[in-house]
Amino acid sequence: MIRNILIIAILAGLATVFVSLFWNFGSSDTLTPLATHYANNGVEEVGAPNLVTSVIVTYRGLDTLGEVTILFLVAAIVSFFLKTENTNKEENSPKRETSEIILTASRLLMPIVMVLGIYVFVNGHLTPGGGFQGGAIVATSFVLMLMANPRFQINHRIIATVESVSGISFVFIGVLGILLAGGFLDNKILPLGTFGKLFSAGAIPIIYSLVGLKVGSELSNILSNFQGIQMKNYKQ
Repeated sequence: MIRNILIIAILAGLATVFVSLFWNFGSSDTLTPLATHYANNGVEEVGAPNLVTSVIVTYRGLDTLGEVTILFLVAAIVSFFLKTENTNKEENSPKRETSEIILTASRLLMPIVMVLGIYVFVNGHLTPGGGFQGGAIVATSFVLMLMANPRFQINHRIIATVESVSGISFVFIGVLGILLAGGFLDNKILPLGTFGKLFSAGAIPIIYSLVGLKVGSELSNILSNFQGIQMKNYKQ
């Protein structure tokens, strides 16, 4: 009884907050001074057609570092708890056969999806997308393979190496921005290049590539641990 009352009280409190936010919400027809600076000077200062990328990777680089750190902590915690359940994986591995159609389709689609993910984070400064989106797409390619072949093994050593190298390199470039340019993750440590070209916007393509690799490896690591749980609990 007390538990139900607490649940009702929490739901009522949340409903009150959301209703208040809904009724008091008002759209703004003008940009804030900070947003105006981004809109008027972002392209010239950063050299990237994608203004969202300019803001996320350069002006708000510390926020991006925090997001990457949070994702790393989440991946580490999830992997830890899943690993505690992932014992005797080989002993309980499934023996079922996968349809040849599904297996062939996954083999064809996996490299295509992976290339798409790489394209998204490499071109994040030119088109909509970026490191987080591209990394998620790369991890999706592993989902396809795991769905078609549950016994497919992801090399944890390679994943850990890619994740570590990309994370350290990301922080290193951020520190170089402080030492050689105007702040953390300042892309002007490299020449801005020709506007609209692939090799432009300074260090942004490198930064987003590192973010994409880190996100993709972390999500793939989580998927691999989920795979271990599935194999353990699967019964012929």
